[in-house]
Amino acid sequence: MGTRPTTDKVKEAMFNIVGPYFDGGEALDLFAGTGALGIEAISRGMQRAVFIDVEKRSIDTIKHNIRLTKFEEVTEVFRSDATQALRALAKRGRSFDIVFLDPPYRLKEVPQMLQYMGSHGLVIEGGTVVVEHEAQHEYPEIMDQFRLHRRTVYGETALSIYGYTSKQEG
Repeated sequence: MGTRPTTDKVKEAMFNIVGPYFDGGEALDLFAGTGALGIEAISRGMQRAVFIDVEKRSIDTIKHNIRLTKFEEVTEVFRSDATQALRALAKRGRSFDIVFLDPPYRLKEVPQMLQYMGSHGLVIEGGTVVVEHEAQHEYPEIMDQFRLHRRTVYGETALSIYGYTSKQEG
């Protein structure tokens, strides 16, 4: 299908790290693919999730998976380029407790996306951004107001987990 779904091993490890259960909040699944990460977040206690993907086949798959899980009332699905989607979400005043960024490995625009999310209030204070990327690529420990909390490698895949704070260190 052209997507590279997060393996069950990586997904399980990811949710064990970011807190196996949530007490409400909103998730953003950017480059959503099958929607597995956002759906898993809802099943573990997130109140709502927004799914973004540019591919029509991915959007169809996400909608199908949401119907199967009966999460239609707590989800929004948009077919959009990630940058345009972030702009639209910012304009609507949205902010998220957790953001899943799983871009195609060839894209290395995560620092620019984090900078935009931070400067436009898309991540709540103390929020988390989980970046899935190829293991040999390392993102900086600090990107604007995002600080790397943990980086783990699973074969060819790495997870870099960042925490957000709007406060400047001084």
